[in-house]
Amino acid sequence: MTWRWLICFSLAAANLRAATVSGQVELTNSLDPMVQKHKNYSGVVLWLEQVDRSALPAIAPKTVKVVQQDKHFLPHVVAIPVGGTVDLPNNDPFWHNAFSNFSGEPFDIGLYAPHTSRSHTFRHAGIVRVFCNIHSTMSAIIAVVPTPYYVVTPEEGKFGIPNVPPGDYQLRIFYERALPANLKFLERRVTVPEAGLALPLISISETGYAPAPHLDKHGKPYAPASGLYGGNTQ
Repeated sequence: MTWRWLICFSLAAANLRAATVSGQVELTNSLDPMVQKHKNYSGVVLWLEQVDRSALPAIAPKTVKVVQQDKHFLPHVVAIPVGGTVDLPNNDPFWHNAFSNFSGEPFDIGLYAPHTSRSHTFRHAGIVRVFCNIHSTMSAIIAVVPTPYYVVTPEEGKFGIPNVPPGDYQLRIFYERALPANLKFLERRVTVPEAGLALPLISISETGYAPAPHLDKHGKPYAPASGLYGGNTQ
């Protein structure tokens, strides 16, 4: 009983010391109607990397789901810690083949039938751009981060990273339609006190963004899909 009480007390004390890092992002100079008209600021990934690398905590494995439905990956952007797994169920009435060879960690889960699912576990940090080998318009982002302290912004752009121990961190940011140099400029070193930290507004410009074309997993242009592959690629 004594040991159990001590363990519970230690866990409670650790939770009391953990803080929340909160803030707000906005997207500017966007050509996307959802951003312009509806102020949809979703899909920004923010994470905190500890400056003192010797104090890195153990990162618990995590699984997230990215559904393939109506020729879309839903949600379009997810984040997981290194060692996490992404399930990719196929909810469409035709076949899919999720893969990535563009950047991040390459993978190919092969062609699989409607109403089945496959998964992949990510062992390396990086931004993984995911496509379907059949439907050229399908894409997703998997941000694999080397920390348990991360968040993906919802539509309103407000975010909170919970359970952050006090200390010094480097704030990292990824957004699909921002130039890497612009994101690098926004990164900063922050000190998180026990009371938590409210960051100033983070304004991310889409100036200079141009969609990067991609080929299929064999490095060739996409062929029109038909029949059991869901008609055309649109």
